Amino acid sequence: MKMPRDPADIVLKEIEAIGERSFIPSIGPVKGKILAEIVKKTKPKRILEVGALYGYSAILMAKNSPPGVEIVSVEKDPEHVRIAKKNIKRANMEEKITMVEGDGRTELQKLSGSFDLVFLDAEKTQYLAYLKAVERNLHKGSVVVADNVGIFKDQMQDYLEYVRNKGPYKSRTVETLLEFSDNTKDAMEISEKLV
Repeated sequence: MKMPRDPADIVLKEIEAIGERSFIPSIGPVKGKILAEIVKKTKPKRILEVGALYGYSAILMAKNSPPGVEIVSVEKDPEHVRIAKKNIKRANMEEKITMVEGDGRTELQKLSGSFDLVFLDAEKTQYLAYLKAVERNLHKGSVVVADNVGIFKDQMQDYLEYVRNKGPYKSRTVETLLEFSDNTKDAMEISEKLV
C-alpha cells in the first residue's frame, strides 16, 4: 500500500491504524467521508468541535475546509488534548485548529463570534447542553453534526427531540456504521439552523 505524502493524510492514516488495532471512539474513515462531504458542501469559515480525542476529526475538517478556516476544538481530557495538539502540529494544521482544554458545558459559554459548523462527539448525555450553550453563536444556515445518534440514541433523546421537533432546525439522520466496526449500525444527525 502506498503511503500518503500529505502530512495531514499521514496523521489521519496513523490514527485510523490505531483504531483498527484497538477500538477508539474516533469517527474513522467511513463517518469521516460523510463529515468531509458536509464540510465541502457548507464551506465553513468557523467550525466548533466538542470532543477531540486524538484530533482526527479536527484535522479531517481542516483538510476539507476552505483556506482561512478557523477550528475551535474543545476537549476535557488533558491527555487527549496533549495527543491532539501533537497530531495537529504533525499535520501542519496549527494555524487552522485551536485546542481548548475544558468541559464543553462551561467552555462553550465563553466563546464569542459565530460558527458555521458544529461537530458534537463528546459526552452523549450532554449533547443538548452543548447545543444550548453554543446556540447563541449559530446563525441561519449553521449546520450541527452529532455523532453516534444510532448506537447511543437512548442517551440523547432530549437532543434528538429538540433538533427534530422543538428547536429551530431542519434535521435528518444519516445511517452509517460504528467507527472501526464491520456491522454495528450507528448514525449521524445533521441539523441546519433555520433562523
